[in-house]
Amino acid sequence: MTHVLQNVVFPIERDPDLLPLYADPETWSVVDEEPVRVSSVAHLGNVLDRNSARIPAGRRVSFGTYFNAFPASYWQHWTEVRKVRLQVRTSGRATVLVYRSNGGGVHQRLETEEVTDDAETFFDLTLDRYSDGGWIWFDIVADESTVIFRGAEWTTEQEPKRTGNASLGITTFNKPDYCVSTLGDLAAEPGVLELVDRIYLIDQGTKLVEEQDGFDEVAAQLGDTLNVIRQPNLGGSGGFARSMLETLDAGQSEFVQLLDDDVKIEPESVRRSIIFGRYATIPTIVGAHMFDLLDRPKLHAWAEVVEDAPFMWRNLFQERMPHDFSYANLRQSPILHMRLDADYNGWWMCLIPTEILREIGLSLPAFIKWDDAEYCLRAREAGYPTVSVPGVALWHVSWVGKDDSIDWQAYYHIRNRAVAGLLHSRTARGGTLPRHSRRVDLKHLMMMQYYPVELRHRALRDTLRGPQHMWDNLATAMPEARRLANDFPETKTQKDTGVPLRSRKGRLTFKRMKANIFDSPTGLALRIFTARVLIAHWFHRPDPDNVAKPEVEFGKGDANWWRMPFYDSALVNAADGSGKNIYTRDRRQFRRMLTDSVRLHWRLQREWDDLARSYRKALPDLVSPEAWRRRFSDAG
Repeated sequence: MTHVLQNVVFPIERDPDLLPLYADPETWSVVDEEPVRVSSVAHLGNVLDRNSARIPAGRRVSFGTYFNAFPASYWQHWTEVRKVRLQVRTSGRATVLVYRSNGGGVHQRLETEEVTDDAETFFDLTLDRYSDGGWIWFDIVADESTVIFRGAEWTTEQEPKRTGNASLGITTFNKPDYCVSTLGDLAAEPGVLELVDRIYLIDQGTKLVEEQDGFDEVAAQLGDTLNVIRQPNLGGSGGFARSMLETLDAGQSEFVQLLDDDVKIEPESVRRSIIFGRYATIPTIVGAHMFDLLDRPKLHAWAEVVEDAPFMWRNLFQERMPHDFSYANLRQSPILHMRLDADYNGWWMCLIPTEILREIGLSLPAFIKWDDAEYCLRAREAGYPTVSVPGVALWHVSWVGKDDSIDWQAYYHIRNRAVAGLLHSRTARGGTLPRHSRRVDLKHLMMMQYYPVELRHRALRDTLRGPQHMWDNLATAMPEARRLANDFPETKTQKDTGVPLRSRKGRLTFKRMKANIFDSPTGLALRIFTARVLIAHWFHRPDPDNVAKPEVEFGKGDANWWRMPFYDSALVNAADGSGKNIYTRDRRQFRRMLTDSVRLHWRLQREWDDLARSYRKALPDLVSPEAWRRRFSDAG
């Protein structure tokens, strides 16, 4: 029996920014080691529908693209599939060329076929040379007349290890328009829906999805597949735990596919993730990559890991991210040809086998932040890997234009990082996590950001209380954190009213550095700088004139911890450009918070081993289906 592993598709939307992710009708050269377009025949008018396109006479189109090349190394490494067939359908005289790459991005031609009239061409390929990395793709060159590309698939005759379908779990809070769009995209793809048993939409908001324009129509299309469940706001972890629990209770699906609400999906990716999960040699968490919803060709997350010593997440090759496919396509980007192994995948889109749910439990009651990373680390300890599969992706609102480290989410950043570290860190006494966290406090204090420090200390105190606090404040910690903002004037964004808000000395500008390169002090200079700033802030009273009116102004990108400490107050542009925030030095707050920071982090490191034993012992009660079922019952 023939099984389709991957369909060749074109974008749902007629958006020119998306086309380079699907087809590459361009000629590239390399100048000074950088990819440069020489010519382009990219034209959305040549895309005929979801699976076919027109190739003008004499032109060449490559399907060596993010969504349409075949990630051979991942299939070879994580599955038992070794024989793959590429099936290409065309009308008109053309040449079909099949290529492969290795882990270094070196290209090699595998096969060439001249085709005429209505042709269905097959290429039988073996997955035996891709352990280090590599893709397989094909190009089509039209001869003297226009050629119609009528579709292509990557298939295998091998039977999958599993045959079950997935249930989808979408968690939302006041994003009804996004949700209706996602449901509509799914409803329009019957080839995807045939792999889906149920769609659980967990609505935790006040702007209800069921009241959104267009919901009734899409609900009618989906019929009994769609289940809308309303519950109080228990964060992403509470919403996803509900989808996990509903999937287990229904007993129908072999996987649960988690989806965030503020996303735009590629339905073929949903299908691919389920197929990959079916073929994985052992039960495997299958993750999706993340593109920027507001800058569509930019890839932000490829393979994410947790460094054990500081217990902090990051991208592999973080200095190369985000990758802009409008600037450098797949074939011109050697790093994208490596097989990169992830520790975890964000829950913007992540497929989890129900076998794993039954063995290790549901999401940690974390509300937001670190729930996805913690779950994948827990699965890894039980012997189940996480694979972020190329060609499986969606568009998500990125962290560009945000700074959630200084809003109410600061509580969850450190609380959940510390809890995840207590559960899974393999480094003695938390490694450098306590020291790194203390440094984060110092940076905030130097920048006169007292609100996030207050939240971080509240989080550390809760962590030190023990694991029961996670159930106790699951529904209350967020509203309490938001109310606390009223006590800190820095949190109020001053909106533009037509009268410019100015500082006494004007805006400071600095020489722009390359991405991910900073002019901050390091080594001995950093130690001297820190000592001088801490002493000055401890003893120095701010000038009353600088308290009455901001002393200087910084752009958001220039408002760094090594620049702001030299001023009594600063006007800083908000990350999203919506206004400005005023930061003012407060000696009393600084003294209290610095003292608390030293004490709390000393306690965290001293009590680490006892806390770790406590949290690990309590883990079954934090993640079991029974515990979550009681919580949902209590929440009504």
